[in-house]
Amino acid sequence: MKIIAVHAYTVRNKTAVPFVWRKGLPGSDEFNEQTWLRLVTDAGIEGWSCAVRGPIALDLIERRLKPMLLGKNPLMKELIWHEVWELDRIEEFPIYMMGVVDAALWDITAKAANLPLYQLLGGYRDSIEAYASTVTYSTTEEFLDVADQCLARGFKAIKLHAWGDARKDAALCQALRKHVGPDIALMYDGSAGFDPYESLYLGRALEEADYLWYEEPMREFSINAYRRLCEQLDIPVLAAETSDGCHYNVADFIAQGAADMVRTSWFYKGGLTGALRVAHLADSFQLSAEVHGMGVENVHLCLAIKNNHYYETLVMGNPVQFEARIGPHAHVRAPEAPGLGYDVDVKTVEKIAVAKL
Repeated sequence: MKIIAVHAYTVRNKTAVPFVWRKGLPGSDEFNEQTWLRLVTDAGIEGWSCAVRGPIALDLIERRLKPMLLGKNPLMKELIWHEVWELDRIEEFPIYMMGVVDAALWDITAKAANLPLYQLLGGYRDSIEAYASTVTYSTTEEFLDVADQCLARGFKAIKLHAWGDARKDAALCQALRKHVGPDIALMYDGSAGFDPYESLYLGRALEEADYLWYEEPMREFSINAYRRLCEQLDIPVLAAETSDGCHYNVADFIAQGAADMVRTSWFYKGGLTGALRVAHLADSFQLSAEVHGMGVENVHLCLAIKNNHYYETLVMGNPVQFEARIGPHAHVRAPEAPGLGYDVDVKTVEKIAVAKL
């Protein structure tokens, strides 16, 4: 089997549900741009994946990835993964671009095997519980209202993205625990908004409120700062989410005692190949590798590995809008179609694309 054509289509849509993040981070843009990657093989099987930051993705596909992919056997995913890694040395790919090719190759491989991808990746379960991952709301009262809507929808786990103010966030986290009671799993994501002193203060408040984990309180360029924080807190610190270097870097976090749990995802860890490496590395140390983010690629990843416990789904707006794939009791079921399960109409994508190759 060979790749005989590489296409890319950038599409632009108005953001349906605007949202904000903590102070210092931009929220949603007015328009959302994505680039679809389409790999065509001489066997008639096509592989699809989707990249954010549409114009950047289109440029990199055209200049670097398309020339490298043409004529390659798409089943040689390990070889191509390392070739993309080599190109990164020159191009310094954005972290979200490292896995775009890999996901499309896995789509082809699973279609060739006539299997949904999660089974090909390992197949640990066929459904998984989701947790509601909030955007940032204006007041404590609004957060509590959103939490009630999530509980009414069947969620038993909620993660906060709050304001980026250690004292205000600590008070919010404790108020939420008091509001929902002891039986709801709660998590907090700092989105790398704090220095080591603020991180320690907030972490102790989360311990008092019996939170399940404390995610990415600081930027991840200082492994030593994370090591000190892990030593000072009892709550599990979840780290290595956006750090460059895939499993190579995650290994340093683990070896240095700088993470009690680690993040994995197709989006930030070099596609599904890299995400599996991180998950299996963490498993060898008996650590959780919690999957970051939503989307069909991460559904398959969640279902394929043992040491992940939830599917993360972003909840936005008020009244809250929930992802369509969230089923009864806030569970996500396995896709049944071969491959990733994308159902893309080529003619429609070609028609609406604002740029393509």
